[in-house]
Order: sequence, then C-alpha cells, then structure tokens
Amino acid sequence: MDQQATAAAAPRDAPFRVVQRDESSAARRGVLTTAHGEIETPVFMPVATAGTVKGLTPRQVREQGAWLVLANTYHLILRPGLEVIEELGGLHRFMGWDGAILTDSGGFQIMSLCELRQLSEEGVEFRSHLDGSKIFLSPESVVDAQRRLGVDVLMPLDVCVAATEGRLAVEAGMERTTRWAERQLAIELPIDRHLYGIVQGGLEADLRRRHAGQLAALGFPGYAVGGLSVGEDRRITREIAAETAAALPADRSRYLMGVGLPQDLLRFVGMGYDQFDCVMPTRNGRNGTCFTWNGRINLRLAKYRSSNEPLDAGCACYVCSNFSLGYLRHLATSGEMLGAQLASLHNVHFYLDLMGRSRRHIEAGDFSAWSQTAIERIEDADGGSK
Repeated sequence: MDQQATAAAAPRDAPFRVVQRDESSAARRGVLTTAHGEIETPVFMPVATAGTVKGLTPRQVREQGAWLVLANTYHLILRPGLEVIEELGGLHRFMGWDGAILTDSGGFQIMSLCELRQLSEEGVEFRSHLDGSKIFLSPESVVDAQRRLGVDVLMPLDVCVAATEGRLAVEAGMERTTRWAERQLAIELPIDRHLYGIVQGGLEADLRRRHAGQLAALGFPGYAVGGLSVGEDRRITREIAAETAAALPADRSRYLMGVGLPQDLLRFVGMGYDQFDCVMPTRNGRNGTCFTWNGRINLRLAKYRSSNEPLDAGCACYVCSNFSLGYLRHLATSGEMLGAQLASLHNVHFYLDLMGRSRRHIEAGDFSAWSQTAIERIEDADGGSK
C-alpha cells in the first residue's frame, strides 16, 4: 500500500507541505496534515455523500489505499440529521471510518437544486428533495454543522452558478462567495480542523484569476476549485483548471472538485492539483462499466461471455486477482448485487492506484513521460476520446 496515514504532526498554520516537485511539469508530491493522520498527495477521495461509499464497507475502502473520503453536509443535515450523528459519536464513529473526512458544504446544490431553493445574502433556503420541508443554510451554520460532524477538512458555503447563466450571474455569485468566505473564515475552529476557500468564476479565465487572488489574500489553509466538470466541454475544463491552478498559492493544497476521467486526473496532477473527488468509480461500477489501464470496459458486452481473462491484467486488486471477465459479465447481466460491488471495488482501487503511481513517478522524476504514455494508452483504447 503506497499511501500511509501516520500520527498527525504538530499543528501548523498551513496543514499542507510540498515535499517534491516534478521538474518537467507543475506536478508535486505533498503531505496534508489532519487530525486523523497525514495524507500523501496527490490523492483521490472516494465519495461517501451520505456517510458511505456506495456498495463498499469502510474496511474495503481502506484496503484499497484510501485514508481520506468525502461526505456531504447538506445531505447529512437532511438525513439522518446532525443531532443523530452527534448522539452517535460524530461522523467518524457513525460511519465506522477512522481515516480523515472532508465534507462538501451544499454550495453545489445551490446550482443542482436551483428549482428547490431561494438564495439571498443571508444564505440559502432549500425545500427538501426528500419531503418538501424547508431548511435554511447560512455561511455560519454550514461551518458550525461541519464542526459538529467532527470532520477534518471543511468546505465553506459558496455560490455555484451554471456557466450557461452568463457572465453577470457568474460574477455576482463569485463576489457573494467572497463575502461569505470572509464571514466563514472569521469563525474559530480547532487548530487541527481546516477550512478551505472555494474558487468560482465559471468558464471565464479572468474571473477565475480574480477570485483566486481574492481568496488567496484572505489566507485560507487550502483552496478548492468548484463549478467545473458540470457539462462543459472537457477541453474547456482543462483550460480553466490550468489557469486557476497557476493563480493559487504554491504552498497550499489545491483541490479540484468533482472531476473526472482517469486520463484527465493525470492532466490535472500535471497542473499542480493535489486533491480530487468524483462519483465516477462507484456510479460507473453500479452500471457495469469499469476503468482499466487499457480504457473503459462495458461488462455487459457479449464478447466477454466466455472470457477467462482478468478485468485488467495490470491491476492487483481483489477483483482482478480472483475473477474472470466472464464471471463479472454474468453478474452484471444477471443484475446480481455482487456485480455492482465488485465493479465498484475495482474502480475505487483503480483511482487510488492512479494517484499512488502518480506519486511514485513524481518521486522518480519521470511523471510527465509516464503520464503522457498512460493518457495516450487509455484514450486510444477509448476510441481516441480527448
């Protein structure tokens, strides 16, 4: 297992430190210090929105090499509620996870659930998508909720605006995000809990640079980049991500939220990003699609019916070491629960291994050459998808 959690070091102003840089790109290896151990970066965070990585036990997630997962404050407030989680010992104990946890705030839901919310300078009122009840989130209450959950890395409430709404709306949301960030940064937190700033700005490069500068001036211990990979062309995502990474402080962790395909993660590592999350591994696994070093595999295809080959000969996970493609196809086409579990397990392992190999190649000094070869291999197998 490449990534290890150790006892947390003494608290410091900046919980992140760069330990090695790649000479031919902006990629870097780093260490993020949390109350639940030191996290080696670049790192992929499996998504546990409601306190669970879908289909997998915490032990299985840990055995794949994960020490940091992502949960969602908005969803946990709705169900089961903060009081229940507090009564049961906090989010770590509640979900049986002894590693670190990062929680998203609900800012993305401002965009994704736009028909169910009312936005103001004070915060956002949602009409629950579960039962229609009303819930009001202010910037301050969101930070307090994450403090009560007991998580390691907190995301502030921000205003995520769809780029299709136009520049004026994107700029207004960005400026409100800055005002909310100032309010949230003033809240006192335990020294070993870290509140990141979130950069918005849509698909406007100048707005992204401006917002990165505004938040950098506030001195957050880390920075996230939100509002990308929400339907725009992937080439545009990469262009804006590169512009934004270059505008963020080099001595703080950079977290690119909600991305993406394996080949794009390698590109983002090369831009200098350190943290990633995405629902793709488990969502695709539940639908019978697996990621491999030779591109994506649709397990339902008839050509795998009698295949005795492993899913990915270059993968050492439990699935690839024990089951044939023929068996995995049988599970997928039969709708067996185990099929979704095994595919999700492999995909989570693959994403974590992708980051582990990235760290090793940054250390070896050949990340650029290795990653370019891997990107070309994956994309050629996927039909040249760029």
